[in-house]
Formats: sequence, structure tokens, C-alpha cells
Amino acid sequence: MVFSWYTSAVLTIFFWGVADAFYKKGTCPRDQYSHWRIVIMVGTVMGLQALFELSKLGWQFDLMNIIRYLPVSSMYILSMVCGYVGLRYLEVSINSPVSNTSGAVAGLLAFLVLGKRMNGWQLLAVSMITAGLVAIGITERQLAEAERRQKGIVVDRKYRLGAVALIFPILYAIIDALGTFLDDVYLTKLMSPEEALISYELTFFLCAVVAFVYVVGAKKRPFKLVEERDRALAAVFETAGQYFYVFALDTNSVIVAPMIASYSIVSVLLGRLFLKEDLTFRQYVFIALVMAGIFILGFFE
Repeated sequence: MVFSWYTSAVLTIFFWGVADAFYKKGTCPRDQYSHWRIVIMVGTVMGLQALFELSKLGWQFDLMNIIRYLPVSSMYILSMVCGYVGLRYLEVSINSPVSNTSGAVAGLLAFLVLGKRMNGWQLLAVSMITAGLVAIGITERQLAEAERRQKGIVVDRKYRLGAVALIFPILYAIIDALGTFLDDVYLTKLMSPEEALISYELTFFLCAVVAFVYVVGAKKRPFKLVEERDRALAAVFETAGQYFYVFALDTNSVIVAPMIASYSIVSVLLGRLFLKEDLTFRQYVFIALVMAGIFILGFFE
């Protein structure tokens, strides 16, 4: 089945948003190797997905593509590790919107460097999405602590806020934006979406192997699959989102990158519903703004 760029982008938003919530649910602030455990699970699932894609291609794949695509893969993987570390210290409702300002940066780079263009309605929608995402993070950062103090709620250690903790989502935003920009260049000139997907997933699988050897072999930490349920579910949704992401990005990234960055609103809402994270009225308004922008992009597709 062939999906339009918009359908692929919406599916990516949903899958990555759900993955974000499971990442947080499966993150243990007391385990300093928690982020490496996530890398192991994500890399394993992506490795299995890569084998499936290779079978669809009749195992016709140039392994040199892994090397060619390494600049993109390394940016994506490094940004994700920064994001995983950040989840130990920040709520999903803060970590994810701050991280995903990367979509706006990537869209701006596509506009300035690659000459990608958009019409007036698309510009309006992308502006709404970007403004909404930034506002969600800023509003929660300003009001969450005051609201909790008023309610007399004792904040769990893994939800403590601070400048050091905010470094991780900021690093994610910058590095991921560079990865998205490079990905756009590769998909435009160097390789197909299928080749890019397989190259990235196999690279992530190799990282999972290294992480497993480090955690279990070097650090002598136990690794039991039965205890990795939430991380495994996060990995499944992450991989599903990645599949649709490359096909969505293989169009006009100046529109797609900011739109897909809005997957943070899914994780924000799930964080509110299932992780009991507080949201303010302003955040709901800005979430509505983001959703309206997504609707406009779909209506004028």
C-alpha cells in the first residue's frame, strides 16, 4: 500500500508520540544505564525490521550504504541518546516539546539551504505548529512548579527541573535538526527511502550490540527481557514511526519536518492521561493550535 506524505507524517506523529510515553514509563532515574537499555531494545527491534525490509528487496542491498548513510545515522542516534538521558530528569510534557523544536530548525535549513518552498497556507500551518510546540514547553516550564507548590505536591526526583537537565533536550533538538537536514539531502540526491531506512536500522542494531556488551559484559549489570516490557513497546512504536518517517520526509521537508515534530503533543497528552503529569489550560490551548496547523496541512494537501 502506498501512503501519501501526509498520511505517513500523521502515522509517524502517532507512533512516535506513543513511543515517547513508553520511553518515560520505562525510564528508571535510579538506573544510570537506563538509557543504554533503551538503546538495546530499540536497536534490536530495528534490526529485526531491517531484516524484514531486506527480505522484501530480495536481499539486494549494498552494505556500503551503511557507511554512506553514517553521517545521518550518527546524528539521529546521538540525538536519541541525549533524549533518553533527558527523560531521567524531565517530564515528558517538558522534555518532548523542547526536543522537538528540531523540526522548526530542520525546516528552516531546508528553506535556506536547499531552496524548499511552501505556499501561504502551508506557511501559516507550519508557523502555528512551531509556535504551539515552543509555547507548550515554555508555559509548562514557567507554571508547573508554581502549580505543584500551590497543591503541596512533592515532586519525584526524576521530575526535578534545572539547567543541567534542560541541556539534554536542547542538544537533542540541535543534533536531530542536523540529522533531518542531512537526511533530506540524502533522500533527494543519494539513496532511496528503503536504502536509508535499512542503513539506519542496521546501524542502530550495531549500537545495540555495543550497548549490550557494555552493560552486561563490561559493567556486569543484569539484563532480563521480562523487565524490559515498556522499553520494548517503546522500541516497537519507535521503529513503526521510523518506517513512515522516511517516506514522509522524501517530499517537501520544509513542511514535513515541523509537522512531524508535533508528535510531542501525543506524548504530552499520554503523559497527562497515564503518567499523571499535570497540564495547564494554556498548554491545552497551544495543543489545539498545533492540531489546527496539522489539519490545515492535510486540508490543503
